[in-house]
Amino acid sequence: MNLVNQSLELLAKVTSNLPDGGERRVGQDEMTATVAESLAKGGHAVVQAGTGTGKSLAYLVPAVLSGQKVVVATATKALQDQLADKDLPFLSDQLDTPIKFAILKGRSNYLCLQRLSEAESSTELTLELGDRVSNKTLKQLRVFADQSETGDRAELTDVNDVDWQSVSVSRQECPGSQRCPAGDSCFAEKAWRRAADADVLVVNLYLYAIDIAVESILPHHETVIIDEAHQLEDIVAQAAGRYLSPARLVAVASATKSVVADSDAPKAVEEAATILKNRLEPLTGTRLAKGPTDDLGITLDLVSNRVGDLLTALRAVPDSAPVQVLNRVIRARQAISAVLEDINQLRQHVADEVMWVDGAGQNPGLRSAPLAIDKILEENLWSHRNGILTSATMPTHALSQLGLPDNTVATDVGSPFDYEANALLYCAAELLDPRHAGHQQAQLLEIESLIRAAGGRTLALFTSWSAMQEAAEEIASQIPWPLLKQGDDSKSQLLKKFLNNDETSLFATMSYWQGIDAVGSSCNLVIINRLPFPRPDDPLLQARRERAGTNAFRLIDLPRAATMLAQGAGRLIRSASDCGVVAVLDPRLATSRSYRWELLNALPPMRRTKDRDEAERWLRQIKEDAENQQ
Repeated sequence: MNLVNQSLELLAKVTSNLPDGGERRVGQDEMTATVAESLAKGGHAVVQAGTGTGKSLAYLVPAVLSGQKVVVATATKALQDQLADKDLPFLSDQLDTPIKFAILKGRSNYLCLQRLSEAESSTELTLELGDRVSNKTLKQLRVFADQSETGDRAELTDVNDVDWQSVSVSRQECPGSQRCPAGDSCFAEKAWRRAADADVLVVNLYLYAIDIAVESILPHHETVIIDEAHQLEDIVAQAAGRYLSPARLVAVASATKSVVADSDAPKAVEEAATILKNRLEPLTGTRLAKGPTDDLGITLDLVSNRVGDLLTALRAVPDSAPVQVLNRVIRARQAISAVLEDINQLRQHVADEVMWVDGAGQNPGLRSAPLAIDKILEENLWSHRNGILTSATMPTHALSQLGLPDNTVATDVGSPFDYEANALLYCAAELLDPRHAGHQQAQLLEIESLIRAAGGRTLALFTSWSAMQEAAEEIASQIPWPLLKQGDDSKSQLLKKFLNNDETSLFATMSYWQGIDAVGSSCNLVIINRLPFPRPDDPLLQARRERAGTNAFRLIDLPRAATMLAQGAGRLIRSASDCGVVAVLDPRLATSRSYRWELLNALPPMRRTKDRDEAERWLRQIKEDAENQQ
């Protein structure tokens, strides 16, 4: 029996044993067959699979049957947790031979036993921000170290970021297990060994991007499955880029100061950090099309020389110094070398890279990123292993922009949900154009009216923080139900409150447009205040537009807007029984002759209306039905 038939047979068995009884889904079968065939033939596949397809089992089943070492890279923590805590254990239980699977995170997610020991034995430990770890926290961390099998920060709930930074190390700082006294018991090294022994390894997409773009840090594997692959281009560009900020300079100065108290070098670097801040602040939001300006170049040379002096100061530490001091020296050298490498790269103009300044307040940053990542992926990924890419919204330009070969299989398996029966797309065609002065006030009246019809139960998504804030302040005083907004609490706590009270509304910005799973009557209305075209002043996209020339809008802006719009609209229907309205309060979706169909075709096949009364009648009916069932 070939891999395709084996996979379909196992999938049928697995789905029939799901807790809810399971069901055969045509799209899931089609995706499973596509993945299995690609694995068997050694090729690549791009699969668009709508919400409800069951795509994780569709790719996991053929992956485990293939006998290959497989890495699954996901862009969201929620999906990582679903794979590790639910899908893989369940699938393993269905097999005669259990699956060996593991989760691997970036090194800074694991408690560093050496740094914990140093903190416990030293009264001079200086943190990046000048604070000290309290004895109470150190005792808590020691108990955690003694009891935890993983050392994963996710198991802790009440240790703040500053304290955690003092007992963890980044990839750039770690000297490696061979040079560390705690190397044999290192949590991060144990996690890597579990990863190397696993048949299926689950990682964060950013960690995978570092592996292919910067440094090989993952175990050898034959296949990678990239879920939420619509984010791959941006994440690889971010991982392959360079970054320098005042805070980073202060951090390496502090690391040196903690072991070389009598040197002037750390103070000189702190002064250089202030000089860098003053030089970058006027350039914030600016793209440096020709590389660093003359003045910025002089500043970078100054910074480089002073950071180099930190290495000279560290060489003065005698080999006879206590082991704990020597380990701090090694970590400081590692971090300083990484800073110097980035400065060297940022100092020069590279034709195929984009450089800009971003950030705010006291820590503006100088960044660079590759203009395109197709060559990176082609050379470092696709030529070495099978690639399976999947998402509910794959951009139309995916194959070319991601450097995939021409023989890549591409398919859309749809979604099993009955969108036409359960979902209504309302476009406020009669609203004023978003650029008109009266648009905002008219939009607020629409939002209030729609939320009243839904009885709360609303996720309102905004393209800007200011629009979200203004709407939340206005609407909260007009409706009788709770209204939460991004920034009031952590994301996890806000979502918990939103899901636990059906009458609650949640107002949020771009980070909530994807990865939010509000199943059931907690979300019957998704409001999108504006078509999510990318910012015109985004430096990286500016450069890509220039390269695209007259086709820039259709090659750069329109695909991104379509993908993000589909992601936002996708928050509504998360199960077969979900129903409701997606309200797009931007009339251009109905009126633009040049691009409206590209946007509409990216959305699920919902019924459409321009009549707000029709949308509100549907919302009131849903609300009434839900109340009658209680």
